[in-house]
Amino acid sequence: MTKILISSAAFVALLVAGCGSSSESEQPVAQTVVTVVKETVVEKPAAPTAEPKPAVSKPEAEPIAKPKPKPAANLIKVPNVVGENHQYAQDTMQAAGLYMLDERDATGQGRMLVWDRNWVVVEQDPPAGTMVDEDATITLSSKKEGE
Repeated sequence: MTKILISSAAFVALLVAGCGSSSESEQPVAQTVVTVVKETVVEKPAAPTAEPKPAVSKPEAEPIAKPKPKPAANLIKVPNVVGENHQYAQDTMQAAGLYMLDERDATGQGRMLVWDRNWVVVEQDPPAGTMVDEDATITLSSKKEGE
C-alpha cells in the first residue's frame, strides 16, 4: 500500500513573501511549495494457524524392567598392619589390592606424614580381617617412632 502526503510549509510562504524586489513595478509572486513524501508500508503476513496434530495411538505400556543386581565386587580381606612402619603398611595394603589409603596423625596434632618410614601404625579402619570392596578407603592412623 502506498501513501502520498502533501504538505506546505508556512515558513516557506513567509520566506517567499520577504524576498520581494525593491522595484515597485514588480509585484511579489506568491509561491507554494509542495513536498511529496512517499511512504511504503509492508504488511506482515498473518500468523499461520495451528493445524491440529493427528492423534497418535500409544502402544500398550510395557512393564518396567527391574535393574539388574550388581555383580559381586571383589571382596578383599583387610590385612593387619598395626605395629608396622607406615611405609610397610601401605605396601602391604596395596599388595592385597587395596589402593584407597588415607593417613592421619594419631596424636591429633594434624601433622603430615612426610617420611612414612619413621611412623608406626597404631590403628587401622576398618579393622584387620574385615571383608571390604576393592575400592573401600582404608585409614591408617600413625605416630612417629618413639612417641
